[in-house]
Amino acid sequence: MASDKGRFLGPLFCISAALIWGLSFVFQSEGSGMVETFTFNGIRTFLGGLVLIPIVAYTFLKQNKGLAKEERQKFPIKDVFIGGLCCGIPLFFGGNLQQEAFCYLDAGKVGFITALYMLLVPIFGLFLKQKARLNIWVGIAFGVFGLFLLSVKKGDFSLGKGEIITILGAVAFAAQIIEIDRFCRKVDCVALSCMQFLIAGGLSIICMFIFEAPSIPAIKGAGMQILYAGVMSCSCAFTFQAIGQKYSEPAAASILLCLESVFSVIFGWIILGQSLNARELTGCAIMFVGIILTQLPSEMFTKKKIKG
Repeated sequence: MASDKGRFLGPLFCISAALIWGLSFVFQSEGSGMVETFTFNGIRTFLGGLVLIPIVAYTFLKQNKGLAKEERQKFPIKDVFIGGLCCGIPLFFGGNLQQEAFCYLDAGKVGFITALYMLLVPIFGLFLKQKARLNIWVGIAFGVFGLFLLSVKKGDFSLGKGEIITILGAVAFAAQIIEIDRFCRKVDCVALSCMQFLIAGGLSIICMFIFEAPSIPAIKGAGMQILYAGVMSCSCAFTFQAIGQKYSEPAAASILLCLESVFSVIFGWIILGQSLNARELTGCAIMFVGIILTQLPSEMFTKKKIKG
């Protein structure tokens, strides 16, 4: 049965995407010590867009296959470009801020603080006249407290440079998610993703030549890290996410995708030997609870009327 198949495929692909993203934090952390921020992020993001071009072309040709010439649709390049521009610009800021944060913080910390975008999206929604449910506000409260434990040392009420950079990156990612939500109903999601990667990567490469001194030997040395972050994190994980959401309820999919933050801590510990103390682990746990709360159905927080 299709429904039984969906129950298996949805969680499988969502968890696979989260796993790839979580491991990507490790490769990005390693890459930060090999090449500069714009160099790493520019090449890997642009590469992610290039990998998706054949998929976009195949999908478009398949849609028009067998149709008469007058029935064939033209590729909506204008809509895709505008959508890619609106999504790619915040992705450019978010990706580079996140990559820069690895110069100051461990992979697990960056992963969890980045996950704040799940809490920031509903806050931004208020400015778009979108009402936030009660569990959203409860989740935000958990998230802020968890961030405090994770990022602020005991007795020190100031955020470090790495935490501030990562929070700004999460703000950019939240803006990007809102823009994706605005355009995903107008154009093909894979085409939109491809264009946003090409634009974000292109902008990063321009900044690479202006602000950095890219070295071919250094880029070759970080080849594995760039390749994974580009092909696996940008291209494959996005495809898995799209398939997973096709077979899953939005709330369930979001919870599973948020496991990227958990995987970032696990892989950072296993591969890089990075560890968090008890206070930081508590902060991670509280933040994760907050993220889950924001994704639960609103019916769980409202009283059901008893029929007489």
